[in-house]
Amino acid sequence: NSNSDREPYYEGKNMALFEEEIDSTPMVASLLNKLANYTNLTQGVREHEEAEDGVRRVAVMVPQMGTFIGVYLPCMQNILGVILFLRLTWIVGTAGILGSFAIVSMCCICTLLTAISMSAIATNGVVPAGGSYYMISRSLGPEFGGAVGLCLYLGTTFAGSLYILGTIEILLTYIVPTAIVFKENNSEAMHNNMRVYGTCCLVLMALVVFVGVKYVNKLALVFLSCVVLSIMATYAGVIKTLIEPPDFNVCLLGNRSLRNENFETCAKTDTIKNTTIPTELWSLFCSGQYSYNETCDEYFTLNNLTEIRAIPGLLSGVIKDNLWGDYGPAGTVIEKKKQSSVAAQVPSEEKNMNYLFNDITTYFTLLVGIYFPSVTGIMAGSNRSGDLRDAQRSIPIGTILAILTTSFIYISFVVLFGACIEGVVLRDKFGYSVKKNPVIGILAWPSPWVIVIGSFFSCCGAGLQSLTGAPRLLQAIARDGIIPFLQVFGHGKANGEPTWALLLTVGICEIGILIASLDDVAPILSMFFLMCYLFVNLACAVQTLLRTPNWRPRFKFYHWTLSFLGMSLCLSLMFVSSWYYALVAVVIAGCIYKYIEYRGAVKEWGDGIRGLSLNAARYALIRLEEAPPHTKNWRPQVLVLCKLDSDLQVKHPRLLSFTTQLKAGKGLTIVCSVLEGTYMTRGNDAKAGEQSLKSTMAAERTKGFSHVVVSSNLRDGFSILIQSAGLGGMKHNAVLMAWPAGWKQARDSSARRNFIETVRETTAAHQALMVAKNIDHFPGNQERLKEGTIDVWWIVHDGGLLMLLPFLLSQHKVWRKCQMRIFTVAQMDDNSIQMKKDLQMFLYHLRLDAVVEVVEMHDSDISAFTYEKTLMMEQRSQMLKQMQLSRTEREREAQLIHDRNTASHSSANDKAVGAAPDRVHMTWTKEKLINERNKQREGMGVKDMFNMKPYVDLNQSNVRRMHTAVKLNEVVVKKSHNSQLVLLNMPGPPKNKKGDENYMEFLEVLMEGLDRVLLVRGGGREVITIYS
Repeated sequence: NSNSDREPYYEGKNMALFEEEIDSTPMVASLLNKLANYTNLTQGVREHEEAEDGVRRVAVMVPQMGTFIGVYLPCMQNILGVILFLRLTWIVGTAGILGSFAIVSMCCICTLLTAISMSAIATNGVVPAGGSYYMISRSLGPEFGGAVGLCLYLGTTFAGSLYILGTIEILLTYIVPTAIVFKENNSEAMHNNMRVYGTCCLVLMALVVFVGVKYVNKLALVFLSCVVLSIMATYAGVIKTLIEPPDFNVCLLGNRSLRNENFETCAKTDTIKNTTIPTELWSLFCSGQYSYNETCDEYFTLNNLTEIRAIPGLLSGVIKDNLWGDYGPAGTVIEKKKQSSVAAQVPSEEKNMNYLFNDITTYFTLLVGIYFPSVTGIMAGSNRSGDLRDAQRSIPIGTILAILTTSFIYISFVVLFGACIEGVVLRDKFGYSVKKNPVIGILAWPSPWVIVIGSFFSCCGAGLQSLTGAPRLLQAIARDGIIPFLQVFGHGKANGEPTWALLLTVGICEIGILIASLDDVAPILSMFFLMCYLFVNLACAVQTLLRTPNWRPRFKFYHWTLSFLGMSLCLSLMFVSSWYYALVAVVIAGCIYKYIEYRGAVKEWGDGIRGLSLNAARYALIRLEEAPPHTKNWRPQVLVLCKLDSDLQVKHPRLLSFTTQLKAGKGLTIVCSVLEGTYMTRGNDAKAGEQSLKSTMAAERTKGFSHVVVSSNLRDGFSILIQSAGLGGMKHNAVLMAWPAGWKQARDSSARRNFIETVRETTAAHQALMVAKNIDHFPGNQERLKEGTIDVWWIVHDGGLLMLLPFLLSQHKVWRKCQMRIFTVAQMDDNSIQMKKDLQMFLYHLRLDAVVEVVEMHDSDISAFTYEKTLMMEQRSQMLKQMQLSRTEREREAQLIHDRNTASHSSANDKAVGAAPDRVHMTWTKEKLINERNKQREGMGVKDMFNMKPYVDLNQSNVRRMHTAVKLNEVVVKKSHNSQLVLLNMPGPPKNKKGDENYMEFLEVLMEGLDRVLLVRGGGREVITIYS
């Protein structure tokens, strides 16, 4: 025997005990084998080179990227970018060293805390392609995942437009200033230039991305080396200032800084060969030729020109001047504070173009919004999780190291810029005072062009990366299927390149480019990234606090307090940097959240929010348990007892419609049913029944829980449900069921017995009971009753449920137009006028609007008709007991009695003499009945009636009860035969079980001639109060 033949044999011997489970649960050895061979398919390009959908995936080499190449460098490249080169010097000049230090520290701490949370999530299990979106959606659920995913997508897309605007700003300001299309010398013309060139650049980049991502990836290293070289050049320049400061000078008129692209010499006049001639500056400020009587700008005449070094150097002590901020409104002239000057009496307007101005109003919070994009990009490593050799080790180390490195670079730059560069130069955003060079460029060694070219390529590369990353992120969200209207963006080229997503990204990117200002786009970008980071921190905090069993990150250096600190910092930064953008971002995220909640696909990702709901529910239930609810908080928590037919469909769906109308989605609803049999044989039926209940509940818009139990008989099943449905404080306090319409025709008495036992059990359990007669005639949820009344017949007070139900019904659209009427019954010795006044007062205190009517019922003699009804009832039960007929005969017998019963009652109501069917052999004849009725009409006394032989043996309590039922029924039918719904007090079943069938008969008589009836029995406690 070969080895392979023996294996299953041995497995069978050793594992015989588990052989039945092997089909559904694999053996551990085979499971381990599968897990070891699991390869995390690479993301991005490699993934898209495989055929999609249905075709077997091509085996790919296991990705081999370490921490340095895979995480550290991409993060560095994404974090260091456009703001560092184009705005950091201006931020330092405007906010001062201390203010800038505060801004940089806040933003860096925010990203560091986020990175710690992100590391915890990323190391909690395998993170497939999709990076941060995948992490958040699997930790916080589809709603948050979708909202955050789209925020991250919009952030990445706007980052693309920010980088493109940066590219164009470098191009038009420093590289080819002559290439401008709109020549006017104002900011609007510059914006239009940015729009034109930005759009062209965007189209070009989109084409590159469309043609092939592999080119972008190959160029990544070139772009990264540009960034590194630029930073090295800057540090080298700082060191060089110690040896000899660079020879860039700034020209000041008085204390105002001048744009020096239009003149060479910083003097009013120049002496050449002993002749004094005016310089270019003179012609800029004065009109006409050089002479002492010509009109010059007053400020120009009063003040002298001085030339100072733009970069005094590290040891010059300029750091003291730059410690504090210098904010100002748009249009303020940039001045050197310590320089003396003489103010002009009449400020000149037309010559102002030669000074330097603040182009926007500056304040601390604005600078936070502009600076924040320069710390984003911490997700770059986790977005490549698919390409890493060991993602769980690389992501935390690489990301945190990258953040620490870049934070060091930013903070050192803030201090070094403040210590080396003159304040007026720092505040000069575009470098006009230093011959149109970037300010960081004049500090760099060997030449400003290092920075210009380096930053240009760095911005290009970052823009391309954004345009590559954003469509993939959108594609991942679309493929998850949680946002239905995004489905189209899941499709792409044959190799999976996201073409449609790229088009949308270009469209959104264009919006950013049309804004045309780096300073306006940056805060928008900050919002979306801050929103995303906020949710990463929230995800980590929620998982840590819930202590989900699956939360076992390999990265141990996290704590929920850090996550909460990160979360609150993100939220604060959002509202600090721009409260209106923050509100817009929150509203967008909120709308997406709600949309996914209502329309999105139902996904079960084992997310933390579900765990949070469970914990919250458990906490609330434990709190509820402590005390029974106060009368003010009492509302019907309904247990609906439903019947399922043989196809496991709900027999009376209107029962659920009525529940919806009664509850309006509030409180607890448990819809239950019982199947006869054993759970082992009918387990699948129970599941199918539950599904059927759920679908009917959805159709009838009933919010609640459904439950089907299997029991040896219906009686026990309903009993178990009444006792044990609900949980803790969330138990039902009322039972709703349909009246068993066919109890008389039933072959056995089980329907009747079940019903009466249910009534007894709800009473014993102190639960209210509502029984609906003709439930199928009740209005559906779509119907609107235009008029009519809800009539309450308040005969005995059992807690005020009768008053509360019509009020609750009238809250629903179906019953809103119905008027509530309350009838109460006065006996002979009651003062009916006083009763009516009292009742009106009571309803006024209860704050219920209803018409009150008191109906007087006199102690009339018991009619022959009542005796006849009682006799029939008793004879029927006697017959069924004594005559041991075969089942079919008994059924026919019962039917005949029923026919006669109905006929006689209708004839009595019509006050007409109807012939009762004489097929049933009775102790008295048809003629005798007619005679008795005629005699009664003539006013025959009740004593004579007792002399009639057939009535003497009747049970007197039954006669009395039947008398009440008949009299009450007459009154109710007379007053309420046209009402939309009649609510009646339900009399309790007899203590003695012998009278059970009679009890059903009394109820039938009580409800006869009425269409929609709700019998109500209170639960023995007050449910309505006059107190606030």
